[in-house]
Amino acid sequence: MDPGWLNEREQRAWRAYLALNAEVQRRTARQLLRETGLTIAEYAVLARLSEAPGGRLRVFQLRVAADWEKTRLTHQITRMTARGLVAREPCADDPRGAFVVLTEAGWEAVAAAAPRHVAHVRHWFFDALDPEQVDALLGIADSVLSRLPEADRTMGEPCTQRPVCPGDSDISEMSECSPRGVGAGSCDAVGEEVPPCDAAGEEVPPCDEAPADCDEAGEPATR
Repeated sequence: MDPGWLNEREQRAWRAYLALNAEVQRRTARQLLRETGLTIAEYAVLARLSEAPGGRLRVFQLRVAADWEKTRLTHQITRMTARGLVAREPCADDPRGAFVVLTEAGWEAVAAAAPRHVAHVRHWFFDALDPEQVDALLGIADSVLSRLPEADRTMGEPCTQRPVCPGDSDISEMSECSPRGVGAGSCDAVGEEVPPCDAAGEEVPPCDEAPADCDEAGEPATR
């Protein structure tokens, strides 16, 4: 099967994109941590919650908004709860569910960090671009992102099973999973409904999967 090797121009463009993404994110994350004491992961959660009505989201809504695996989000919320930045509250309409809510300390932290983060993004990214380049970047992003669902479908069959986990009263505890056919109810470790597959059609990882270690910016580190 012909893999369709990248030509020299395509290879330079791909490697440049990877380097750009890594270098800018590394710098903005490091500066945010230095100036505010927040990791970029903590800031991402706080920012999403601050944009939600009442500063609260269901756990599954926060997971979709942050685009994280459930295990990572579970442990992130646990750490932030210990720091007093967020709290977990029960959902009156769904006894299995829970809300993640900004605390007063969380509101203060994101309000202080947001203008700094914007300044960092502008300094390391937008100050290097002219308006035409920003428009070109938007066009590239729209083209790639709009094609992803169809590209996912052409890469293989979606998974046929997903884990089923009972809700847990303690967000820091992980529950055992058992497979069930697609279409049946399914909950993650905190009792929130989960989709059967990720964006690439891969089976959702089990709930007792060990969390990844994180670097200083709150990102998973290689073992």
